[in-house]
Amino acid sequence: MQSKKIQFGGLALLFSAFLLLSACANTQDQSVMEDGVQISDPFEGTNRAIFAFNDAVNDTVIHPVLKGYRYVTPEPAREGLNNFLINLKSPMIFANEVLQGDLDGAGNVLLRASVNTLIGIGGLFDVAGYEGYKHEPEDFGQTLAVWGLDHGPYLVVPIIGPSSTRDYIGYLVDGFADPLRWYLFNVDKEGLYYAKVGVDYLNLRNELMDLLEDLEASSIDYYAATRSIYYQRREALVNDHNPEAANSFAIPDYDE
Repeated sequence: MQSKKIQFGGLALLFSAFLLLSACANTQDQSVMEDGVQISDPFEGTNRAIFAFNDAVNDTVIHPVLKGYRYVTPEPAREGLNNFLINLKSPMIFANEVLQGDLDGAGNVLLRASVNTLIGIGGLFDVAGYEGYKHEPEDFGQTLAVWGLDHGPYLVVPIIGPSSTRDYIGYLVDGFADPLRWYLFNVDKEGLYYAKVGVDYLNLRNELMDLLEDLEASSIDYYAATRSIYYQRREALVNDHNPEAANSFAIPDYDE
């Protein structure tokens, strides 16, 4: 019974999210252009306050924890963890490739998942990547973009960080539809799923830490610089371009 309530609650949350995206569709008249990218930031005052809070949390809690994590965990182990988490996302990456009509991309995901699971010890080693079959991050936010939906308002969420309304909805849909989540909830192993979410967050923040520290040190307006880079990267991902070429700073994907 509890599992069913969770599933129905998730459906209601998804429905509400899509209503929110529709309601925000008319905020584009408050947009600005930065480096050729259109950005809608109607909540900038609130976003900046939350951004400052997140920055303080990063400096006092998250980054010190991550530096300790790096100290006790060798780089090959951290890389193996990242490979393993990417491999776990293969079903959702494959689904989004199909929904976007990219059959070549879907085939690449199947090949990578098969090779890395069987030969790469469950995905700890990116054997397919070594052979030239590179990981292409895909999420439902990108799928919505391919379907023609705009970003909607830029949002900064406490602890989680910055994104657009469209992309936050995309992350929500990916998380809800994840087959691993459905399986673990159906066998009453919700704790394992939440542990996986926590490790995902740790891995993401580890990838972001050096970038954010460098960006903060070199930017006149750290908030505006982060916002601009986020949009440039997302545009590159949607268009299947190299996201590292979108800016001199390389920002890892926010659903990894």
